[in-house]
Amino acid sequence: MPLRPPMIRTDASNAFAHHTMSIRLPALVRETAALNPDYPPPVLRALERLAGSMANDEPIPMLDVPAPDYDDWHAAHRLYTGRDGATWQNTAWFFAETFAYRHVIQATRWWETGRDPFLPKKREEYASDMPWELLEQALSAEGALEDRLLALLDFDLWGNRIDLSFAAALAHGTHVQDDDLLVDDRPRIVEQLLRGGGAVHLVADNAGSELLMDFALLDLLLSELPLTVVLHLKQHPTFVSDATADDTRWLLGWLLVGQRGEYAASLGRRLQAALDSGRLRLAPDGYWNSPYLLWDMPPRLVETFRGARMVFIKGDANYRRLSGDALWPPETPFAEVMDYFPAPVAALRTLKSDTIAGLPPGVADRLDAAEPEWRSTGRRGVVQAALKQTQPPA
Repeated sequence: MPLRPPMIRTDASNAFAHHTMSIRLPALVRETAALNPDYPPPVLRALERLAGSMANDEPIPMLDVPAPDYDDWHAAHRLYTGRDGATWQNTAWFFAETFAYRHVIQATRWWETGRDPFLPKKREEYASDMPWELLEQALSAEGALEDRLLALLDFDLWGNRIDLSFAAALAHGTHVQDDDLLVDDRPRIVEQLLRGGGAVHLVADNAGSELLMDFALLDLLLSELPLTVVLHLKQHPTFVSDATADDTRWLLGWLLVGQRGEYAASLGRRLQAALDSGRLRLAPDGYWNSPYLLWDMPPRLVETFRGARMVFIKGDANYRRLSGDALWPPETPFAEVMDYFPAPVAALRTLKSDTIAGLPPGVADRLDAAEPEWRSTGRRGVVQAALKQTQPPA
């Protein structure tokens, strides 16, 4: 693997990360309180204290106890804040942002109540027609299996724009311009899916429209190929719209109710049958909520992925995790960045932050000159693959 660059920080060295921690995240925390006015007063006060501490650049506090994940966060807190401590606006961005959302979970007492603080925004998206129209389009893909896989990979990529924590990406919707896709490894991915052995894993990003597109892709794989699919999910709510097991079960149940038409109900029945038979597995794991980078995967996940036919890694935050949330030279081959990963891997991501690798020569320079903020608007996307073969698990 090439020399790994340092991680992006939340200080003035990176304008987007600094704006996130000083402006965007405090606003999101306050919005969460406003959307849940029936929270008890101590919860509302805790959310306001958290928002104020980020906006005022206060030292980053450790979690309170009891907390089932205290040990992991304690180790990360010591690593990223050091002996002298660190403030929200002067530390590694990936740590600061993931920890801020973990503090939301503490403030809202999610471990005790199970109440998702972001549920009002998630349900608002499902109440609109857009996700269901997109699903009907995806399920209507025609042609040979290769052509349908290419189409559904495309739907699954652009579904990643629908991120409830990021208005700039939402503004683009699913309207795609000719030059929005910067890297297109879909043909290589389809070839691997059709000729490879082992399970397919999908590390989910957002609930809502994107999770529906995940469902459509996984349904096609389960319907056409003799394989098992594993859907990896966040253990607790985070990043506003990220998908948890509760989100997935609720959405599957909503499909089965049939209020969105027979196309949705049929999808629900097929996925429920796959879940009942064990061909579809749900795998929530606290690692996906953690500040650990992908090359620090615990042994349980290394063994889970070893021997896979394909591992899809969805979205911007997961791309930051796989790249070390660092500013790589943009033309660094994606396969070099991913040489530590134990299976063929594909990243489907719309760009909402600065880290990127694997671009063709000259693309980054051209975009820097024409559109200085292209890395973080959510307009551009990549479908990138690193397809080295590995041995099955022992």
